[in-house]
Amino acid sequence: MSLASSLPAAGPGLGRAILVATLLAGTLDILDAVITSLITGRGPVRMLQTIASAILGKPALQGGASTALLGLAIHFAIMAVMVTVFVLAAERLEPLRRQPILWGAIYGLALYGVMTWGVVPLRWPEAFGRLSLIQTANQVFAHSLLVGVPIALVTARLLKPPAS
Repeated sequence: MSLASSLPAAGPGLGRAILVATLLAGTLDILDAVITSLITGRGPVRMLQTIASAILGKPALQGGASTALLGLAIHFAIMAVMVTVFVLAAERLEPLRRQPILWGAIYGLALYGVMTWGVVPLRWPEAFGRLSLIQTANQVFAHSLLVGVPIALVTARLLKPPAS
């Protein structure tokens, strides 16, 4: 048995679930980040430029709208990866589709952990551990209820059960 034959076949439901969940969760997550950036006085452009700095480094913070748009594209690319992992898992693990709110919240918390203790410290070590209790609570809320749960709900709705 080859690796390719052990992978699930990508049907139309798979691609549609990935696209719709990426757009929904990505939009909800970035709206939360925009609102947070406005409340904290940083502003959405600076927040998006900070995302772009993952690739461009500190010069991204001096850029204009183009680096902010790059940050937005990076955000949705990362979200697409997060969604794809869940959708592929849900294709094989029926409980993820049967209990989407529970598993979506759990997946969102796992994503919070990966981003908080993996991605951020590796890319922006100076920012690691500097969140207030309110900012941490918002991050947990956003990852679990604005990212994980919508991904799981869309997946449960659009992903057809595997053929027996």
